[in-house]
Amino acid sequence: MMPLGKKTNETIVMNAPANNLNDVNRIAFGAEFSGDLATANDIRIDGKFDGRLYCEGRLVVGEKAVIKGDFFCTDVDFSGTMTGGNIYTRETLSLKGNCSVHGDLYFKRFQVELDAKFTGACKVLEEGEFAKVSAALATMLK
Repeated sequence: MMPLGKKTNETIVMNAPANNLNDVNRIAFGAEFSGDLATANDIRIDGKFDGRLYCEGRLVVGEKAVIKGDFFCTDVDFSGTMTGGNIYTRETLSLKGNCSVHGDLYFKRFQVELDAKFTGACKVLEEGEFAKVSAALATMLK
């Protein structure tokens, strides 16, 4: 969906509609997705995902989810299993208890609960760094 906008003095002002509960995308348990996906709204994954994801909202990875690939999101709540790849988070990355993550993590803020398992490297993103690394996928929404 294209955001609404208007041009004023050579600057485009984007007016996206407010998110509501019905604007959450979902990959349910039992479903499998492979490829690139971009969304302006929140997304919850409870199934299998293999690919790249760009999300301008919150990504929630459920306890039974199995994911692999590169993820670029504003916020991430992670409870499932990641078998490889990287998570880039513009704001806050939360690893919930009993999750298992094999991959590198990039974030502004990081929260880890007891019993969360993580193998990989961590890096705090500098100002503007998220926009640079996510630019290729972000263009899918334009």
